[in-house]
Amino acid sequence: MDRALFTSATGLAAQQMNLDVIANNLANVSTVGFKSSQANFQDLMYQDLQDPGSQTSASTMLPTGTQVGLGVSAGTTSTINTTGTMQQTGNATDMAVQGAGFFQVLMPDGTTSYTRAGNFNVDGTGRLVNPQGYPLQPEIVVPPNSQSLTISPSGQVTVTVAGQTQPQVVGQVQLTTFVNPAGMRAMGGNLFQATAASGTPTTSNPGSQGAGTIAQDTLEESNVDIVSQMVQMIIVQRAYDSNSKVITSADRMMSTTNALVQ
Repeated sequence: MDRALFTSATGLAAQQMNLDVIANNLANVSTVGFKSSQANFQDLMYQDLQDPGSQTSASTMLPTGTQVGLGVSAGTTSTINTTGTMQQTGNATDMAVQGAGFFQVLMPDGTTSYTRAGNFNVDGTGRLVNPQGYPLQPEIVVPPNSQSLTISPSGQVTVTVAGQTQPQVVGQVQLTTFVNPAGMRAMGGNLFQATAASGTPTTSNPGSQGAGTIAQDTLEESNVDIVSQMVQMIIVQRAYDSNSKVITSADRMMSTTNALVQ
C-alpha cells in the first residue's frame, strides 16, 4: 500500500506542474511573440520482482517478468515554436518575422538576447529599442527629421528626410536562427538566451540562410491555442482526481488491514 501512496503522490506533483505550464500559457495569450510550452513526462524506475526470462525449470523460463512502476516524473518542458497569427498595427516600427528567426537585442550587461516580439519603438536618441529599452542589433538610428520609415521584407530600413527627395538607408535588420530553437532558455520579457542545446546562432539578412522575411506594420501574436489549452486543463483535472482517488483507496485498504489485526 505504501508503494501506491508514493506512486500516486508523484502523479499529483506531475499534474500540478502540468497545470502550472498551462496556466502560464493562458496568462500569455495576449503577449506579443509568446511561444507556448508543454510539459513532458517520463515514468520512474521499476521494481523488478521477477526478471523476464527467469528459469522456472531446467527447460522452461518465464515469458514475461514482474515489474512494478514507481510513478511519474515531469521531466522537461519544451517550447512550441509554431508561428502566431499576424496582426497589422499601423505602427511603422512594428515588425513580424514571417518564417524562422529571432530579432537580436543588446542587454545592459553586454550580452545578446533574442526575441520574436517585434514591437520596437524609437527612443530619445533615435535608436530602435524594445519595450524594455534594449536596442535592436545591429543598431539602427532614425534621424530626428525623418518623415517616414520603411522596412523591406529583406530588412533594409530607409527613411525619408525633410528636404530630400530620395530615401536614405539608415540600417539593416538581421535575424538569428538556431538548429534547435526549443533548446533556448526563456528569460521573461519575451527574451530568450542561446544555450548549448539550441546550437550555435546563425545571423543573416532576412530571406537568406533559412531566415524568414520581415513584415512591417505587423506584430506576431501569441501562438497559444485557447481551446487546446482548455482541453488539456480538463485532462489534467481528471488525472489529478484519479491519483487522489488512488491515495484514498490505498488509505482505506490500509485501514482495513489495521482493523484485521486489532
